[in-house]
Amino acid sequence: MALSLQKGQQISLIKEAGPSLSTVRMGLGWDAIKKKGLFGFGSKSVDVDLDANALMFGQDGQLMDVVWFRQLQSKDGSVRHSGDNRTGQGEGDDETITVDLARLTPGVTTIIFSVNNYTGQDFGQIENAYCRLVNVQGEKEIARYNLSAQGSHSAMILASLKRQGSDWAMTAIGTPSRGRTYQDNLPDMRPYL
Repeated sequence: MALSLQKGQQISLIKEAGPSLSTVRMGLGWDAIKKKGLFGFGSKSVDVDLDANALMFGQDGQLMDVVWFRQLQSKDGSVRHSGDNRTGQGEGDDETITVDLARLTPGVTTIIFSVNNYTGQDFGQIENAYCRLVNVQGEKEIARYNLSAQGSHSAMILASLKRQGSDWAMTAIGTPSRGRTYQDNLPDMRPYL
């Protein structure tokens, strides 16, 4: 059974997923916004383009690499993005980022996952948004974070993975931010490095 993470909660990934943990996948899912018509008659669906990002930082806080919709793979090939979903249509995860922890450049000490709403709607309008972490071996969900937080923000810093010796710790961050791409959120990420 997966943990339901709250803002600021930290878990040891190896303790939760077991020593077989070598590859994790962050899944991001959401649904389009449903708007009611005039006087409640009829309805229409408004597409939402959320974008999953993985930013890799070194011990000195220097940004080393980024995986996002414009760069679907890290320089070392250890982090891969599934591709840009511009509507939120479909069941399950709409975008994923897979991290091969064993192949990750040793200088990377922190990975921060974030999400931006490229179409600009407030998160408070988006339905069924979530982030989850899955142990790829066995497809076991390790943790889930509900993103359907009410608010007037268009981006969120979701979670971090930090090296702790041979272990990795995940911290649910859940800090609102603004902007269409990860570059807009870098100042808000700094406190979590």
